[in-house]
Amino acid sequence: MQLTPTLGTENQSPYQVESRREIISLLRGLSDSNQLISMLINGGAEVFITSILHIDEAANLVIVDSAPGQLANQRIAEANRISFEGLLDKIGIQFSANKVSIASFENRPSLQFPIPSTLIRLQRREYYRINTPLSTPIKANFPVEVDGRIETLKLTLVDISCGGIAVLDEKKLLDVTVGTTYDHCKVELPTIGLVDVSLQVRNSQELVLLNGKSNRRVGCQFINLSNAVLASVQRYIMKLERERNSKLTGIR
Repeated sequence: MQLTPTLGTENQSPYQVESRREIISLLRGLSDSNQLISMLINGGAEVFITSILHIDEAANLVIVDSAPGQLANQRIAEANRISFEGLLDKIGIQFSANKVSIASFENRPSLQFPIPSTLIRLQRREYYRINTPLSTPIKANFPVEVDGRIETLKLTLVDISCGGIAVLDEKKLLDVTVGTTYDHCKVELPTIGLVDVSLQVRNSQELVLLNGKSNRRVGCQFINLSNAVLASVQRYIMKLERERNSKLTGIR
């Protein structure tokens, strides 16, 4: 989903929040729950993981943890626009700042910027799920036992959320018994990188295609996802949402 104000003066998003009180409440929620948030510069070419340290309502400031390294913080401070993306109670939160400055908070390096005048709060769902692009299929690699040896089964990703993924198992080689767990599965997320996850089968569905052939859709849940991998998955979901809404609104 595009972050305002890139949408222009028109409120094109039903998820836009403009109430200062509500914005501060959401930001404090991110801070109080120690949620990791992504800090993007240069149109998302560089992404840093941070967290909100303090909301200074009187000074109209949001204070976040600094990035690792002086040069990285300098690049952030020099950026014309900084976007932030996070999850609060499984709801996507997005906001931006036109300027971030280097600061210090409680004797530790930090960054600060004005409290945003608007933010985006994605619709409430158990997990925000989005379809992956058909034009450039993403593969999820499952280690499976075939004829007494371990082989890598490459399955096409159908959709993804911070809770799990759905894949197509055309050859029906996965054990789709609910509760079956596959460790050390690898998913290559474009522009994000390779993530190593454990996946547990939660459901399966037999599909009949228009050409008469059958396929199997398997829904899997992430198990014991680390904060770092969760942040990577979250960044990719937000990236897909921004691209999808750019196409819908005609914004590039």
